[in-house]
Amino acid sequence: MASSFVPGPDTLRAYRDVLGCFGSGVTIITVATPDGPMAMTANSFSSVSLDPPLVLWSVAKSSRRYQPFFDAPHFAIHVLDDTQKDVALHFAANGNGFDRFDWSHNDDGVPVLQDRLALFECRTYGRHDAGDHTIIVGQVLRADRRDGAGLAFDQRQYGRFQPFDAD
Repeated sequence: MASSFVPGPDTLRAYRDVLGCFGSGVTIITVATPDGPMAMTANSFSSVSLDPPLVLWSVAKSSRRYQPFFDAPHFAIHVLDDTQKDVALHFAANGNGFDRFDWSHNDDGVPVLQDRLALFECRTYGRHDAGDHTIIVGQVLRADRRDGAGLAFDQRQYGRFQPFDAD
Protein backbone atom coordinates (compact mmCIF):
# COMPACT_ATOMS: atom_id res chain seq x y z
CA MET A 1 0.00 0.00 0.00
CA ALA A 2 1.38 3.39 -0.99
CA SER A 3 1.58 6.25 1.47
CA SER A 4 1.99 9.91 0.64
CA PHE A 5 4.13 12.38 2.53
CA VAL A 6 5.50 15.86 2.15
CA PRO A 7 9.27 15.81 1.46
CA GLY A 8 11.18 17.66 4.15
CA PRO A 9 13.83 17.31 6.85
CA ASP A 10 11.78 14.76 8.79
CA THR A 11 11.12 12.56 5.75
CA LEU A 12 14.53 12.69 4.07
CA ARG A 13 15.12 8.89 4.09
CA ALA A 14 11.61 8.21 2.78
CA TYR A 15 12.10 10.80 0.04
CA ARG A 16 15.45 9.27 -0.95
CA ASP A 17 13.76 5.86 -1.11
CA VAL A 18 11.12 7.24 -3.49
CA LEU A 19 13.85 8.79 -5.67
CA GLY A 20 15.62 5.43 -5.61
CA CYS A 21 12.70 3.85 -7.47
CA PHE A 22 14.11 5.44 -10.63
CA GLY A 23 16.99 3.19 -11.64
CA SER A 24 20.02 4.79 -13.20
CA GLY A 25 23.41 4.02 -14.58
CA VAL A 26 26.56 4.54 -12.53
CA THR A 27 29.34 6.94 -13.49
CA ILE A 28 32.69 8.08 -12.17
CA ILE A 29 33.45 11.77 -12.67
CA THR A 30 37.14 12.74 -12.68
CA VAL A 31 38.98 16.08 -12.53
CA ALA A 32 42.57 17.25 -12.23
CA THR A 33 43.51 19.12 -9.06
CA PRO A 34 46.79 20.66 -7.87
CA ASP A 35 47.05 17.69 -5.46
CA GLY A 36 46.54 15.09 -8.19
CA PRO A 37 43.59 13.26 -9.77
CA MET A 38 40.23 13.29 -7.99
CA ALA A 39 37.06 11.27 -8.63
CA MET A 40 33.55 10.74 -7.34
CA THR A 41 30.76 8.29 -8.07
CA ALA A 42 27.57 9.84 -9.46
CA ASN A 43 24.29 8.54 -10.82
CA SER A 44 22.92 11.99 -11.72
CA PHE A 45 24.25 11.85 -15.29
CA SER A 46 21.94 12.77 -18.18
CA SER A 47 22.07 13.85 -21.80
CA VAL A 48 20.98 17.45 -22.41
CA SER A 49 21.54 18.27 -26.08
CA LEU A 50 22.81 16.67 -29.27
CA ASP A 51 23.72 19.97 -30.95
CA PRO A 52 25.81 21.16 -29.27
CA PRO A 53 26.65 17.87 -27.50
CA LEU A 54 25.85 18.60 -23.83
CA VAL A 55 25.53 16.36 -20.79
CA LEU A 56 24.92 17.12 -17.13
CA TRP A 57 25.50 15.74 -13.67
CA SER A 58 25.02 17.22 -10.22
CA VAL A 59 27.28 17.48 -7.19
CA ALA A 60 26.19 17.95 -3.57
CA LYS A 61 27.32 21.25 -2.08
CA SER A 62 27.95 19.40 1.19
CA SER A 63 30.51 17.07 -0.42
CA ARG A 64 34.13 17.44 0.74
CA ARG A 65 35.01 17.14 -2.97
CA TYR A 66 32.55 19.84 -4.10
CA GLN A 67 34.96 22.73 -4.79
CA PRO A 68 37.43 20.94 -7.10
CA PHE A 69 34.55 19.66 -9.24
CA PHE A 70 32.80 23.05 -9.25
CA ASP A 71 36.01 24.84 -10.25
CA ALA A 72 37.21 22.35 -12.89
CA PRO A 73 37.37 23.73 -16.45
CA HIS A 74 37.35 20.15 -17.79
CA PHE A 75 36.12 16.81 -16.47
CA ALA A 76 35.53 13.26 -17.65
CA ILE A 77 32.46 11.08 -17.12
CA HIS A 78 33.10 7.33 -17.12
CA VAL A 79 30.09 5.02 -17.50
CA LEU A 80 30.82 1.81 -15.58
CA ASP A 81 30.12 -1.70 -16.81
CA ASP A 82 28.28 -4.36 -14.84
CA THR A 83 31.53 -5.80 -13.41
CA GLN A 84 32.71 -2.52 -11.84
CA LYS A 85 30.74 -2.26 -8.60
CA ASP A 86 34.07 -2.17 -6.72
CA VAL A 87 35.13 0.94 -8.70
CA ALA A 88 31.82 2.66 -7.88
CA LEU A 89 32.15 1.86 -4.17
CA HIS A 90 35.81 2.91 -4.08
CA PHE A 91 35.23 6.37 -5.54
CA ALA A 92 32.01 6.85 -3.55
CA ALA A 93 34.12 6.63 -0.39
CA ASN A 94 37.46 8.01 -1.65
CA GLY A 95 38.30 10.79 -4.06
CA ASN A 96 41.79 9.47 -4.63
CA GLY A 97 43.36 6.03 -4.73
CA PHE A 98 43.93 6.05 -8.47
CA ASP A 99 46.94 3.74 -8.00
CA ARG A 100 44.46 0.83 -7.84
CA PHE A 101 43.36 1.51 -11.44
CA ASP A 102 44.88 1.90 -14.90
CA TRP A 103 44.54 5.56 -15.87
CA SER A 104 46.23 8.36 -17.79
CA HIS A 105 45.76 12.07 -18.46
CA ASN A 106 43.77 13.08 -21.55
CA ASP A 107 44.63 15.99 -23.86
CA ASP A 108 43.11 18.44 -21.35
CA GLY A 109 45.04 17.04 -18.36
CA VAL A 110 41.99 15.25 -16.91
CA PRO A 111 42.52 11.81 -15.37
CA VAL A 112 40.83 9.13 -17.48
CA LEU A 113 40.23 5.58 -16.28
CA GLN A 114 41.16 3.08 -18.98
CA ASP A 115 38.61 0.43 -17.96
CA ARG A 116 35.08 1.76 -18.58
CA LEU A 117 32.05 1.08 -20.73
CA ALA A 118 31.84 4.62 -22.13
CA LEU A 119 33.63 7.92 -21.73
CA PHE A 120 32.61 11.55 -22.17
CA GLU A 121 35.49 14.06 -22.07
CA CYS A 122 33.98 17.46 -21.33
CA ARG A 123 34.64 21.17 -21.08
CA THR A 124 32.57 22.86 -18.38
CA TYR A 125 29.76 24.65 -20.23
CA GLY A 126 27.69 25.92 -17.31
CA ARG A 127 26.96 25.64 -13.60
CA HIS A 128 23.46 26.04 -12.18
CA ASP A 129 22.42 26.41 -8.57
CA ALA A 130 19.88 23.74 -7.63
CA GLY A 131 19.12 23.72 -3.91
CA ASP A 132 21.66 21.59 -2.06
CA HIS A 133 23.35 20.60 -5.35
CA THR A 134 24.99 22.33 -8.31
CA ILE A 135 24.12 21.09 -11.78
CA ILE A 136 27.24 20.98 -13.92
CA VAL A 137 26.73 21.00 -17.69
CA GLY A 138 29.56 19.81 -19.89
CA GLN A 139 30.16 20.19 -23.60
CA VAL A 140 31.37 16.84 -24.86
CA LEU A 141 34.68 17.22 -26.69
CA ARG A 142 35.37 13.50 -27.21
CA ALA A 143 33.43 10.29 -26.52
CA ASP A 144 33.99 6.56 -26.86
CA ARG A 145 32.42 3.25 -25.95
CA ARG A 146 33.07 -0.46 -25.97
CA ASP A 147 30.72 -3.44 -25.94
CA GLY A 148 29.23 -4.50 -22.62
CA ALA A 149 26.38 -3.96 -20.21
CA GLY A 150 26.14 -0.96 -17.91
CA LEU A 151 26.22 -1.06 -14.13
CA ALA A 152 22.79 -0.10 -12.78
CA PHE A 153 21.74 1.35 -9.42
CA ASP A 154 18.15 0.86 -8.29
CA GLN A 155 16.63 1.01 -4.81
CA ARG A 156 20.08 1.13 -3.11
CA GLN A 157 21.32 -1.95 -4.98
CA TYR A 158 23.79 -2.45 -7.81
CA GLY A 159 22.93 -4.75 -10.69
CA ARG A 160 22.34 -4.80 -14.41
CA PHE A 161 19.46 -4.32 -16.79
CA GLN A 162 17.57 -7.47 -17.72
CA PRO A 163 15.40 -7.12 -20.84
CA PHE A 164 11.91 -8.59 -20.97
CA ASP A 165 11.28 -11.55 -23.24
CA ALA A 166 10.01 -10.61 -26.70
CA ASP A 167 6.49 -11.85 -25.87
